[in-house]
Amino acid sequence: MKYWAVIPAAGVGARMGADRPKQYLELLGRTVIEHTLSRFLDHPAIAGVFVALGPQDGYWPQLPVAADARITRVEGGRERCHSVLNALRAILAGPGQEEDRVLVHDAARPCLRREDLDRLIEEAGATPEGGILAVPVRDTMKRAGAADAIDHTIDRNALWHALTPQLFPLGALHEALQSALDAGHEVTDEASAMEHAGYRPRLVRGHADNIKITLPEDLALARFYLEQSA
Repeated sequence: MKYWAVIPAAGVGARMGADRPKQYLELLGRTVIEHTLSRFLDHPAIAGVFVALGPQDGYWPQLPVAADARITRVEGGRERCHSVLNALRAILAGPGQEEDRVLVHDAARPCLRREDLDRLIEEAGATPEGGILAVPVRDTMKRAGAADAIDHTIDRNALWHALTPQLFPLGALHEALQSALDAGHEVTDEASAMEHAGYRPRLVRGHADNIKITLPEDLALARFYLEQSA
């Protein structure tokens, strides 16, 4: 059984307001995506990495990591789910087997801790349900009503923030994603596709510093976390 990493990176990151997709912004001397890729390229359990990129992406070929033989570029799709599905198809058509495991990770999460990746593989790697990194919700949660007025307060005791990577059997995730899309569900993460297929993935506790860079202030926070871990 092998482990493959999938990095969907076809988005443009419009909310960053930058002159390029957020995965190509500079962060401590490297691009965001280079930091992210290093988390998997440096891990001995990962057999290879598949990166889903937009067809007009002119930034990727300029990176030194683009020449790494362990990385395979695949065509990205309209939404994240389409990009991931394209990558899964490429793995199955190439070096992968259905019983292998795949870890899907956001390109804009460069602060993933090695210990969290190890824990996810240890706790969810051998299970048919798979699992995701997540952290329990700590803040009081409100549901909005009309005009953004508070409708009611939600009990946070059973709520978790979903993070990535999300780890699943390769064949099962491929089938679940295809089934969800066929049913008209453009799921926003892989666990949702597995849930739609009847699985109950595990919640594996990670760290809250595994942030997704979405807004300009997130870049400064990611820089701080990476500096602290250096």
